[in-house]
Amino acid sequence: MERRHVIRVPNSTMQDVDETRHKVDVQADAIERTRLGTRVIQIRRNLWEPEAVRAVAQCDVLFGCMDSVDGRYLLNALATYYTLPYFDIGVRLQAVTSGPGKGRIREVCGTVNYLRPGRSSLLSRGLFTMSDVAAAGLRRNDPDAHRQQVKDGYVRGAGVQLPAVISVNMFAASLAVNEFLARLHPFREEPNATWAAVEFSLTSMELFGDPDEGICELMADKVGRGDVTPPLDMLELAERRAA
Repeated sequence: MERRHVIRVPNSTMQDVDETRHKVDVQADAIERTRLGTRVIQIRRNLWEPEAVRAVAQCDVLFGCMDSVDGRYLLNALATYYTLPYFDIGVRLQAVTSGPGKGRIREVCGTVNYLRPGRSSLLSRGLFTMSDVAAAGLRRNDPDAHRQQVKDGYVRGAGVQLPAVISVNMFAASLAVNEFLARLHPFREEPNATWAAVEFSLTSMELFGDPDEGICELMADKVGRGDVTPPLDMLELAERRAA
């Protein structure tokens, strides 16, 4: 863990930073302390490793809160290949970039997308393009670019290294859990399909729902392919496995 993680990772402390503990271990310990009997499997790997992909493929449901476009694409692809429901969580904080109000937060919003294999995807919903995915992959494999990304900060336009974003993150996480519960025990007046994507704005204090429409043509023939070589038909995963 790094110092910047403590103010947005529940149950973490500066002692965890001093001991360079993994976030998965910190969370596993916290869950163990509840004594509810929850079984936790810690995977101390980057998701861009075949071993991590195979482990996550054993899940029944995926929840993703990736910052990067290529990470979100990877989870969407994994869910498609292994026919898993996927809840994608994203938040955005935008600051004023110039003028008297420079640095002031002008927008706090986010989206929870519920994705079903064989239906629409993050790509077909317009969250990003394959060109965006390729560009993000280049940044991920370029240490200098990664350092610049960290330097730019969590809040777009402000360059803040230690922002107080945990309240926003937890709001989005809570929405995702309720979306999951809505699928297990439907409680809405409207069909769940009407709320395939739930957008929130803490700036205007509103919730918006978007329906699940269409099929992602790019991923349509990937549904249920499961174990393939290379994993998810991604050469990068094959290279990491060979190494």
